[in-house]
Amino acid sequence: MKTTIFTIAAAFFAFAVQAQQVQKESTTTVTTVKDSDGEKKLVKTQTEQQVQKLEFQNPDSKALNKDLAPTPTQVTATTTVTAPDGTTRVVDVDRSAYYTWGGSKYQVKLDNVGYTLTNNGKRSAVLRNVGPNNYIYSTNGKTSYASFDSNGNMVLSTYDPKTDKVTTETYTRN
Repeated sequence: MKTTIFTIAAAFFAFAVQAQQVQKESTTTVTTVKDSDGEKKLVKTQTEQQVQKLEFQNPDSKALNKDLAPTPTQVTATTTVTAPDGTTRVVDVDRSAYYTWGGSKYQVKLDNVGYTLTNNGKRSAVLRNVGPNNYIYSTNGKTSYASFDSNGNMVLSTYDPKTDKVTTETYTRN
C-alpha cells in the first residue's frame, strides 16, 4: 500500500514538473556614492523570468514519444531598488536610459524615490511616479506631465497659463 501511494505521488510530481518550463535570471548592480556624509550604496536588482507552458502537438495519440507544440513564452521583468536608507521599492519598467532633446544629451537614472534627469553630470530635473507610465516632471519651478510612448521616448506635456495652451516636448531615446 505504501509503495502504491509513493508511486502515485511520484507520477503527480512528474506531471507537475513537465507542465511548464521556467527560466529565471537576476542581475544585481551596486552603485557607491561618496560625498561629505560618507559612502552610500544603491542596490538595483533586475529579475527576468521566462515561463513557457509545455503542450503536446497531438495529446490524444497513442504514440509513446510525442512532439511538443510551440507555445508562447511569457516574460516578466521586475527591478527592485534598495536605497542607502534601507527602503526598498519595486519598479515595473526601468526607464533608465540616455535621451536627446534640443541637441543635448540627457540621462535618466533611478534614484531613491523615482528618477533623476542629468545633463553633463548635473541634475536638471526629477521624475516622480504617480501611476502606471505617469510621472510628474519638475525642474526649476516648471512642472510638467511626463509619460513614455511605445518607442520608449519620454513625452513631456506642459500647460502654459499665459497662452492657455499645452506644449509637448519629446525626448528621443538613444
